[in-house]
Amino acid sequence: MHVHSGPRASTNPSGVLKISSLVTLAYIVLLVIAGFRAHSLALLAEAGHNLSDFLALLLSLTAVYLQARPPSATKTYGYHRAGVLAALVNSVSLVAVSFLIFYEAFRRLEIPQQVHAGVMIGVAAGGVVMNGVIAVLLYRTSRDVNIRSALLHEVGDTLSTAAVIGGGWAIALTGQYWIDSALSFGIGALILWSSFGIARETLNILLEGTPRGMKLDRVEEAIRSIDGVNDVHDLHVWSIGSETHALSCHIAIADIPPSASERILRDVKDRLLHDFRIDHTTIQFEHVECEVAHGCVIPVNDAEEHHP
Repeated sequence: MHVHSGPRASTNPSGVLKISSLVTLAYIVLLVIAGFRAHSLALLAEAGHNLSDFLALLLSLTAVYLQARPPSATKTYGYHRAGVLAALVNSVSLVAVSFLIFYEAFRRLEIPQQVHAGVMIGVAAGGVVMNGVIAVLLYRTSRDVNIRSALLHEVGDTLSTAAVIGGGWAIALTGQYWIDSALSFGIGALILWSSFGIARETLNILLEGTPRGMKLDRVEEAIRSIDGVNDVHDLHVWSIGSETHALSCHIAIADIPPSASERILRDVKDRLLHDFRIDHTTIQFEHVECEVAHGCVIPVNDAEEHHP
């Protein structure tokens, strides 16, 4: 038996992503110009961080478009995993950016350069406002892993840009230019940390692992608690996309007519959707004892055996 439920409503994030991309691109240009004028690696690191944000937003926008495309004869699940792939690319790009920042920060520690703290503070203050607003808009838009990957970029930028403001004040008060490199190390570490969570989740989806935060034994227990369910086996739960979970299993029930088993199927479906947000199920009912070996093999009755 194959059961579908309608997709859950979600705010269309494409408008937010388009505006965020344009604003982020303009801020990158400002950061590069200000970074060279102020001789600040922290500002240039922020430009790299924001460049990864810009790419993340573009990839997310592309993924949103692809995910909206309907299923076809060759793509029966549609393009839900386009967003997952975009998130994986985003996380890999973040790792590359972080190591580039580490390298340059180490070089600056060996040969410190004079930094104009006032420019750092002014540009970073504008970045905090911009990144903060974009992060709030993305947070209110969607819980999809693709959008959350872009959101993590923005949250990381907001925090790291706020740290640049503090670093600018410290440089202005102490005249210690190594603070700029130390900030860059911190920004790079923040970028690296933010990439790991997204990479782990996207790989789990692509490898069809159990969805994040879901326990298979609790799913099985919930199904067994339904009146009329005698046994559950060959249970699999995976994610088609970050917000679209699927389940397949075999359920043993009494030898009852299909009209009576429909109630059991409806109760199982409702429980899975309500408790675990599993909205795509493939369930096979059985009323004979089933030997499990790489799936379910229903024994053949003696009368049905063929003898040469």
